[in-house]
This record gives sequence, C-alpha cells and structure tokens, in this order.
Amino acid sequence: MSTRRTLAALIATIATAGLLAGCGTGDAATADVAPKGAKSTGINLGPDQKRIREQKVDAIAAKLPAAVRGRGTLNVGVATGSVPPLSFYATDDKTPIGVELDIATLVADTLGVQAKFQPVSWENLFVGLDSGKFDGVFSNVTVTEERKEKYDFATYRKDQLAFETKKGAGWKVNGPADVAGKTIAVSSGTNQEKILLDWSAEDVKAGRKPVNVKYYQTATDYYLALQSGRIDAYLGPNPSAAYHVASAGQTEIAGTYSGGGAGLQGEIAATTKKGSGLVEAYAAALDHVIKDGSYAKVLARWGLSGEAVTRSEINPPGLPKPTS
Repeated sequence: MSTRRTLAALIATIATAGLLAGCGTGDAATADVAPKGAKSTGINLGPDQKRIREQKVDAIAAKLPAAVRGRGTLNVGVATGSVPPLSFYATDDKTPIGVELDIATLVADTLGVQAKFQPVSWENLFVGLDSGKFDGVFSNVTVTEERKEKYDFATYRKDQLAFETKKGAGWKVNGPADVAGKTIAVSSGTNQEKILLDWSAEDVKAGRKPVNVKYYQTATDYYLALQSGRIDAYLGPNPSAAYHVASAGQTEIAGTYSGGGAGLQGEIAATTKKGSGLVEAYAAALDHVIKDGSYAKVLARWGLSGEAVTRSEINPPGLPKPTS
C-alpha cells in the first residue's frame, strides 16, 4: 500500500481553504460560519466556544493512573497547521478549537481532570508521546498496524473519505462503476489516490471506461476546477470536505468511503504511549459520552455525524504496514 498521509499533513497546504473562492463568510459579531447570504451553519469559530461539557464519573475516573489523578490535568497534544473542523485556531489566532478538542474535553470531564491542550506540529505529537510530555493525542490519528507497535489506541471516529461534487450535480458514488469515465481530482501520494486508481483498474477490467485522474497543487485549484466543470469531483478527507460544503455552499458530498479501503473501516483514535495505563480510561470515558449523547452533539456541531462510532475499541485492526 502507498504511504497514507494523515489528514493533518495532507491538508496543511490548504490552511486557508475552509472558505474557498470567497464563497463563505464568518459573521464578525458571532464568529458563526455561513455561505455568503445564507443563514448560519451553527459552526462557531470564535474563541468563546461554549463547549458541550460532561460530569465526572467516579468509576471511570478510577481507571486513570494515580499520577494523572493526582495532577488533576490531562496533557493533550493537538496538531497545528490543520484546518476546520479538526484542530485549528479561533478567530483570535491563538485559541485552539475544533472537534478533536471538544471530544478530548468530554473525555477529560468524565475522568475528572482538566484538559490542557498543547498545539504542536504533526511530527511532534509522537515525539511528545514518546517523551511522556503528552498523556494523549486527540488529533485525527488513524490506527495503523505500524503505529500499534509503539502506541495504544481508543477509537472515537470513523476515518472517512468523501467525493465532493458541484452542488446540484445529482451524482452519487457508491463504488467503482459510479466513477467510470469521470474526471476526478485527488492529491498525489495519498491513500485516496491509491483507492481511486484501484477503482479505475476495476472499471477497465469490467469493460468500463477508466477514471480520468487529475492532480492540482492546492485545494483552491481543486475547487476552482470543480466549479468550472473541468473535474466531476474531488476525492479527499471527509472532515475538510464536510466543512467546505457547509461554509462555502457551492458543493455537496456525493458519497463517502472508508479511508482504510474496501477491506477495512479506518478508525480515528485517542493515542497514548503503549503501556501508559491510559487507554482503558480513555475507552471507558468515550463509551460513556457515546451512550449519554454528548458525543453525538459534538459531532453534529461540526457536521461530522456521519463519522460516529457506536463504541470505543482498544487497538482494533489498523491500516496495514506499507509494502516496499
């Protein structure tokens, strides 16, 4: 399998693409996001997030290692350089916000500790785990077999890709036959590129037309090509696509697909150093917030309800190791 870029790394080059082509806007008074001239989406980019909160559950909090309970804080690594709706900076350019921080807050509340967020570059998330600086990372980390050798995982979202089309296209993507003969843009060197090329090969084998795969340098280029009709769709990470659909109002999701491919549902997970004793506490807290509904409210707040899981799994099957 080709090397799969994480979402944070993949879309670091499109950090200004949440409101592409000048189509979306934020209300200066409320910091709410909405397409120009449309009602607010309810997505708030301001520093005052009014996050959904939880109450401490003693039986779950008891699962925390004594050192963390005594400290009273959970040191959480989140990636900088990401884009909405994951982990990014609010309108004040200094307050970290996003769905990942909201979920980590629910977990910390349930465990009876305060989440202390530490934004760092993607590679330093793992450096922080290795050194013990972070108790955990909530930053769109996909479970892989290679990472499981060093880290423990408690899942909390599906890893989904999305086909984004021009609004009103009326085209749905469920499998290879739906993309035969279509012109689709994708980022080079990503897992979604591999999936698209595999689908094209399946189409040819079945006697259908191949996919016309296109590559552009930036997300702005992808979306300009989509609006001008030069491509039929852009295949990329679902979170950024869902945010763009909501904020710009010019596109729609034609279909989603597992980031793990046909044989495996990719999973996003809370990540901790292997053997730290934290993963069971994370999973129990996540199961609690899933059951009581606060988790669903957080995902709905950021337009990611389609990535919900029904329970947290500890170290499930991950994306296979890359083949040389």
